[in-house]
Amino acid sequence: MGFFNIFVIVLVICAFFIANTYQLQSYEIQALLQLRKHLEYPVQLEVWENYHGDFCSLTSTLHMSITCQDNSVTELKIKGDKLVKLNEFHGFAIPNQTLSEGFSIDSFVTTLTRLGSLKVLTLVSLGIWGPLPDKIHRLASLELLDMSSNFLFGSVPFQMSRLIKLHTLTLDANFFNETFPDWFDSLHNLTILSLKNNRLKGQFPSSMSKITTLSDIVLSHNVLSGKLPDLTALSKLLLLDLRENHLDSELPPLPKGLTTVLLSSNVFTGEIPVEFGTLNQLQHLDLSNNSLSGMLPAGLFSLSSISYLNLASNVLSGSLPSHLNCGGELGFVDISDNRLVGGLPSCLNTISDKRIVKVGGNCLSLDTQYQHSEGYCKQANSDKKQITGKQIALLAGVIGGIVIVVVFLLVVLLIFRRKRHARNMVDKHIPLKVVQNTQPGIPSELLANARVISQVANTGSQGAPSYRVFSMEELLEATENFDQSALLGEGSVGKIYKGRLENGAYIAVRSLNVYKRCSNRNLKLRLDLLSKFRHPHLVSLLGHCIDGGAPDDSTVPRIFLIYEYISNGNFRAYLSENSSRKILKWSDRLSVLIGVAKAVHFLHTGVIPSSFSNRLKTSNILLDQHNMAKLSDFGMSILMEESEKAKGDDVTSWHMTKKEDDVYNFGFILLESLVGPSVSGKGEAFLMNEMASFGSQDGRRRIVDPIVLATSSNESLSIVISITNKCISTESSTRPSFEDVLWNLQYAAQVQATVDADQKSDATSQSQAI
Repeated sequence: MGFFNIFVIVLVICAFFIANTYQLQSYEIQALLQLRKHLEYPVQLEVWENYHGDFCSLTSTLHMSITCQDNSVTELKIKGDKLVKLNEFHGFAIPNQTLSEGFSIDSFVTTLTRLGSLKVLTLVSLGIWGPLPDKIHRLASLELLDMSSNFLFGSVPFQMSRLIKLHTLTLDANFFNETFPDWFDSLHNLTILSLKNNRLKGQFPSSMSKITTLSDIVLSHNVLSGKLPDLTALSKLLLLDLRENHLDSELPPLPKGLTTVLLSSNVFTGEIPVEFGTLNQLQHLDLSNNSLSGMLPAGLFSLSSISYLNLASNVLSGSLPSHLNCGGELGFVDISDNRLVGGLPSCLNTISDKRIVKVGGNCLSLDTQYQHSEGYCKQANSDKKQITGKQIALLAGVIGGIVIVVVFLLVVLLIFRRKRHARNMVDKHIPLKVVQNTQPGIPSELLANARVISQVANTGSQGAPSYRVFSMEELLEATENFDQSALLGEGSVGKIYKGRLENGAYIAVRSLNVYKRCSNRNLKLRLDLLSKFRHPHLVSLLGHCIDGGAPDDSTVPRIFLIYEYISNGNFRAYLSENSSRKILKWSDRLSVLIGVAKAVHFLHTGVIPSSFSNRLKTSNILLDQHNMAKLSDFGMSILMEESEKAKGDDVTSWHMTKKEDDVYNFGFILLESLVGPSVSGKGEAFLMNEMASFGSQDGRRRIVDPIVLATSSNESLSIVISITNKCISTESSTRPSFEDVLWNLQYAAQVQATVDADQKSDATSQSQAI
């Protein structure tokens, strides 16, 4: 009898636990299924449909994962494909961009709060739109919240200050446009704060200096203004990124432990504090595009860890000490476009494969890189110091006039707002921003008024020599009369020669046979457009030379394009096992691919008219001494016969076809990066058939380059394989835009960097344990 009683008790206990487990799982499963409904059944959650097993045991994918503890969901990660592609958002649903008009963010968050044990919540690129509700604070166990790349607007709700366990808050790439919150100091465990790419305004609150747990502050691309406070109390701070705001104070003291400081494109004034030269952990410092003045602190150059130093486009003056020491890690220095005079210290003047130095636009005593006369810099500095009484009176008059106009406009605006109050209740949340447009085709009128509209173009041209016309005598001397020994190669559009100018600079000279119906005047218009294509990942076009050409504007027989010389070979050579060069590992290949994608995205969207059919292939991707990718052979369609085709009847069709060609060709660059040139050399048909092999691990081991397999994570590799499949789709309408391609590559690189960092950390821990 005793044994029977024990058996009954055990059964009752088991039944009790089973019953409780079932009820708890059923409750949370209903919440999960309701969330899927709110998100309008995204493809990333198809596996949930008709699933009757344990949700905690679901296999994680690139876009979805669930983690449980004690029979409760503690981590939920969902990453969609609704990328933010808008520059403005009016607070209404947008087809194919946001979730539908029927979506209610209030109901969505209410359902979320039923998962009361959530510690990690990631909801990225899902088209979620609306103001973030206060009730988000009910997720009291949250430690990490990431709702990047959605359509959230308004303010970051104050009630979030009650999430006291939160250590990571990421709300990047949304449309928050109210005043930057001053309550973040209530989050005593906050380590990472990232709100970049929003429209947050107001001042950087001094209360931020109280959050001593912070390691990362990323608030770039907002509208913050005013003073940057003293942050020295943040002893754990490693990253400070406030690029592209309107901060206009002097630079404050910074914490000693910082490794990365990015303060470019603000309005900082005054001198660079000498104390910056004592930030011994600093690796990256970018103070470019501000209004900083005074002398350059010599200590910045000799910091033991500094590798990147950008002080370009300020009003720094004086001379650099001749005995200046440069740190051993310093690989990039940009002091261009300032007011510097005198000579260049030896550590910056030495030609080295290990260091890039940009000094153009100063008044230095140099033969290389464009320099103003010394008088120019002295006069510019003098002009800034002298403000006469007459100028002050004039300034006061202008300000007074502006005040009167502003008051008048405010009165008109108040009357207007009363008439249109209902519409403004929505519009007041979302700021307007000009959207750039592109035009198909290249009509001659547009060529005559071609303009570069991307800020990237200006960034890419800083420190680069100005475009100019070369004489035929210069080219003959540089190439020794186009000697056969100077021939670098011959492509479909002409021969390329290596040359050396009188000042010692090396150049690449391309000989072109121009389309016969291209007149002298028309050609010069096209060259003027091409000269404006400046981007960090494009080979710089330095100038041109027209050989012949009659005064009556008749046919031009031949032209030469002069480019910067890139000495480190092409990307294809770094993928081949038969090459003498070091084969690139996966993270390095991703870096090259991202650089090229940025360049092509610029050519498609950053200039008017756009440049398509850019002859994309691995042999046209050149690497400089730092393995930075630079695309060559771009824009040839502007000069060659293809441009004439744009004048036909179906311009739009031609325009879209060429755009899709670039995506398709880039897909084969991706493919060659995955499998290596020996496999890709078997032809497109073979590769298209082999793409199915990527779906299985055995197939990948058979076709993917062993170097890639050995140095990549499965998740990072899968992301690139997926976007490659889309790029080389036979249906051109289904191919992604270059913005989508770039986003996926950057995401793959981020995933790989995280894995590499974890492996390095594990290896360090093991070595210390030994």
